[in-house]
Amino acid sequence: MSYFKPKFRHPELPKNQLGYTIDYYEGSLSTLCAGCGHDSISASILQAAFEMNIEPHKLAKLSGIGCSSKTPAYFLNNSHGFNSVHGRMPSVATGANLANKELIYFGVSGDGDTASIGMGQFIHAVRRNLNMVYIVMNNGCYGLTKGQDSATADQGSINKKGKENPFESIDLASLALEMGAGFVAQSFSGDKSQLVPLIKAAMKHKGFSFINVISPCVTFNNNVGSTKSYDYVREHVEATSTIDFIPEMQEINANYDEGSLQKVKLHDGSQLNLHKLAKDWNPTDKRSAINAMQNAKESGDILTGLIFLDDNQVELHEILNTSDKPLNKMTEAELCPGNDVLQKINAGFR
Repeated sequence: MSYFKPKFRHPELPKNQLGYTIDYYEGSLSTLCAGCGHDSISASILQAAFEMNIEPHKLAKLSGIGCSSKTPAYFLNNSHGFNSVHGRMPSVATGANLANKELIYFGVSGDGDTASIGMGQFIHAVRRNLNMVYIVMNNGCYGLTKGQDSATADQGSINKKGKENPFESIDLASLALEMGAGFVAQSFSGDKSQLVPLIKAAMKHKGFSFINVISPCVTFNNNVGSTKSYDYVREHVEATSTIDFIPEMQEINANYDEGSLQKVKLHDGSQLNLHKLAKDWNPTDKRSAINAMQNAKESGDILTGLIFLDDNQVELHEILNTSDKPLNKMTEAELCPGNDVLQKINAGFR
């Protein structure tokens, strides 16, 4: 079996403003199970990058270990990439980000990689407001080790072996909200029309952007009784809104009924148009977002869409007052200012 995609593409494929066709944003042929929701998320990521006219070499994709963490091989072949240790992707992302702030950082993780072994890493990346997009491909099980329940499996959910999960689940979107993330969203791998605009907005947000995507495991967690199955998710999805992402400087021509639209501007002038569906929900009010998540949980629904947005936060580089120039662009004299300067620095700690 070949793991390489055929190079032939239709000669009339549309191009973005950079002159690239969509295949320039693709990766290797996926080796995940046929029908895996993770492949749909990968397709949404490359579609968002294509539509946003992003130069692939200006994006760095990082991951840990797991089915989800294999996916960076399947999108944005021409980008920087690093597959790190299980649960340690946030540390690697932090180091890379501090060394070069000019790249767009894209972290891809799973429910085991984030909610179990990587939990400590995850919450500290949130609290430090690391400027990155963090996507969790959440299927509620360990797909690489025969489908055991993960920490995000809902209490009472039935796994493929017929056993009921006795433990309370970790709600990653609510956790990110509580820890201070300025962009919190939730989606379903089968809803590309919602997920693509969310990814676009996340890339434009200054600070930590978190998207929890329910992504059913077709092999180990798509059975009757599983709350992460395709059927269950489709029957219980409760959207906060339908979403349009408007890039900076693009003319907006639209007519909406009064009171049905909420416009949210991002720091660079881009705009999200939220056509509100959920009652008593305000995406810029943290208390309202927390209540909406709790209400959905109590009713057994899965709340999707933009949950919360705070575009006035200070990201990590501003907190630490780091250099505007990336380390790889500095000269030797800038990186090593000499013994006299180092002596003064050391004296300041005495």
